[in-house]
Amino acid sequence: MHVVVNAAMSADGKLSSRRREQVRISGEADFDRMDALRAASDAVVVGVGTVLADDPHLTVKDDERRQRRLEAGESPSPARVVVDSSGRTPPDAAVLDDAAETYVCVTEDVPAENVDGLAERATVVSAGTGRVDLPEAFAALESAGLESIMVEGGGELIFSLVAADLVDELRVFVGPRLIGGRDAPTLADGEGFVADFPELELEDVERLDGGVVLSWRLS
Repeated sequence: MHVVVNAAMSADGKLSSRRREQVRISGEADFDRMDALRAASDAVVVGVGTVLADDPHLTVKDDERRQRRLEAGESPSPARVVVDSSGRTPPDAAVLDDAAETYVCVTEDVPAENVDGLAERATVVSAGTGRVDLPEAFAALESAGLESIMVEGGGELIFSLVAADLVDELRVFVGPRLIGGRDAPTLADGEGFVADFPELELEDVERLDGGVVLSWRLS
C-alpha cells in the first residue's frame, strides 16, 4: 500500500478558520492537480470531521479522467473511505451515494444500529476500540484491493496516520493568505509530537495559483 496525504493550507499552516468553515485557499490549477491525484488513486480517505463540516463528494470531476478509468476497467471514481470512530456519518452524506464504492471505518464500540444503518450504504470496517485502529483498518482496505491511497484530511486524521507510520508522501499546497487563530485546524492536529519528530525529505517544489506545492517523502 502507498499512502499520499494531499492538503491545502494557508501560509500560516491553517486548513480552515477557527469556525472550521471551509475556506478557499487554492485555485483552479490546484483543484485540477488534486483531481488528477484522485483519478490515479484506488481510494480517497477523509475523517468524519471533514464529512460533517464540508459534506464532500470525493469523486473525480474531469470527464476525460473518468473515461480513462472506465477504459482501464475501473470505476469512474476511486473508492471513498471515511474514518469515523463513533459512527457519526449522516445517512444522507454525499459520500454514501452510489457514485462510487464507500467504506466507513468504525470501532467495535459503535452501537449495532449505527453499524446496520451505515452498512445499508457502505462497507463497514470495524477496527479497534475507542478510536479506529488505523493499521488494522488500512490492512483491511489493502486486503480489499485498495493499494494506492490518497488522504485528504483533516488534521486529526493526518496526525494519526503519520503517528502510525502509515504515510509515504505529503503533498501540500501553501496558499497566499493568512487565516490565524489558535483554535483553527492545522495540517497535523492531534496530540502532537514531543520527541522522535517525523523527518521529511523535500522532493519537489512547484509554483501554482499564487502559492507553492511542496512534495515531501517521509523518511
